[in-house]
Amino acid sequence: MSDAARPGPIRGRRLLLVSTNYAPELTGVGPYATQLAEHWAASGARVRALTGMPHYPSWRLEESYRGVWRTVEIRGGVGVHRRRHYVPPRQTALKRAAFEASILATGLIAPPPGRPDAVISQMPSLAGGVIGARLARHHRVPYLPVVQDLMGAAAAQSGIRGGGRAAAVAAAAERYALRGAALVGVIHESFVPGVRALGVDPGRIRLVPNWTHVQAPTADRGATRARLGWSEGVPVILHSGNMGLKQGLEVLVEAARLAPGVRVVLMGDGNQRDALRARAEGLANVEFLEPAGAEEFTDVLAAADVLAVTQRASVLDMSVPSKLTSYFTSGRPVVASVADEGGTADEVRRSGAGVLVAPEDPAALLEAVQKLAADPAAADALGAEGPRYVARHLSREAGLARFDDLLAEVLRDGQDSGRR
Repeated sequence: MSDAARPGPIRGRRLLLVSTNYAPELTGVGPYATQLAEHWAASGARVRALTGMPHYPSWRLEESYRGVWRTVEIRGGVGVHRRRHYVPPRQTALKRAAFEASILATGLIAPPPGRPDAVISQMPSLAGGVIGARLARHHRVPYLPVVQDLMGAAAAQSGIRGGGRAAAVAAAAERYALRGAALVGVIHESFVPGVRALGVDPGRIRLVPNWTHVQAPTADRGATRARLGWSEGVPVILHSGNMGLKQGLEVLVEAARLAPGVRVVLMGDGNQRDALRARAEGLANVEFLEPAGAEEFTDVLAAADVLAVTQRASVLDMSVPSKLTSYFTSGRPVVASVADEGGTADEVRRSGAGVLVAPEDPAALLEAVQKLAADPAAADALGAEGPRYVARHLSREAGLARFDDLLAEVLRDGQDSGRR
């Protein structure tokens, strides 16, 4: 049965999705917000998205949106309302606060017109969570925030300058956004204690894991390596995605310094890219690539020998990288340089598709990479667990169905409340 023909409580509903990130952004929260909104539109809902101007992960406004203050687009059946905001080229607590404040101001001053039946927000950003809560309260409709990151914990754990002071402010905003929600979705169970600490009744928390939003690789692996200039016999470890403070990508540069025979590839963008490039100056075995397009993204991932996910040792419960779903789809083994007690480590262990090493330890990371490179059969067997895990738990169909159930529960509870 097609989405448009599927009966249910979503069809005919007016939904407002608030997410600072949205298509054409290809990484982070944007793809999930986009696919969710378009799925609900295809299911017969009237969906509007309130979002910002495309800027992630480069933290630079896309050229075609420069000078634009307000615009409405139709993408995949969704009315996409974009509002201008400040984009900080470098992350400090003060600049991040200005970023959030500008989103809050423009979103509240000029929300999409009309009264929705429910408001859904993706958090981060903090401003998006507060906007969603305010608009839902104004229209007296159910509010459903989905926690992708805990920004209060992020400020405290990520190493951003001034993060300690920012953490208290961020936690207060999260508390405001979450405590009055009908239900709260979290993408990983490691977020539950943090959400409960913000005053949310555990009976109102629902687990809605992210899904794999990319296609499986299709190109010949050897041909892709040749096109990229990656020699056979030289182990390639690749990191894809945002290059920010919390990733602690210095560990990869230092691993390259220890082993000239290993090629380290950093693909993506972010506010730490220039600093990492400066740190890698003189290292011929460190390569920086622009983000790959959607049509070749997983082919590039699959061409690497090992895929790296790294986090600072202080990062525990504030983030589970969305890149993992793409990594698992690629069929290559993952080396995770992360805290053993954090949610990222839990997800890698659960998948069976990777190995864990101590965070911020280039020698330990290098040893794991070299061990996998020396045993290609074992590496292939480890990587093969990723697509199996995706098929069992992270398919797009399963992920969207979980959100359908969550939204249906919110709408049903909203109707019941209205009858009392």
